[in-house]
Amino acid sequence: MKALYTVLLLIVSNVFMTFAWYGHLKLQQVKDVSSWPLYTVILLSWGVALFEYCFQVPANRMGFIGNGGPFTLLQLKIIQEVITLTVFTVFTVVLFKGETLQWNHFAAFGCLVLAVFFAFLK
Repeated sequence: MKALYTVLLLIVSNVFMTFAWYGHLKLQQVKDVSSWPLYTVILLSWGVALFEYCFQVPANRMGFIGNGGPFTLLQLKIIQEVITLTVFTVFTVVLFKGETLQWNHFAAFGCLVLAVFFAFLK
């Protein structure tokens, strides 16, 4: 169950992270956020990122083999990267209608999935 909880916490964490890093770009499209000073946008992103850390840190602590979890540090990082790419892809396709997925994006995603496979080989 620790593996499942770790992955779920990483997914939630990455949703917050994606909105913290890229959400302001969407806000520029739907409201006049472009007139906000940069420091205001940074503070808004930091506020959202705080929630990312509230999920990321427990996920890493729970999932790390040194704390009784099922994953090595490298495995945790590779899992996190695949989740990040997946969440970002959904975010981009749903919220930014002008962005399109092409064959090379799928090839890159496949390479990351292979990275997970190889990271878990004994």
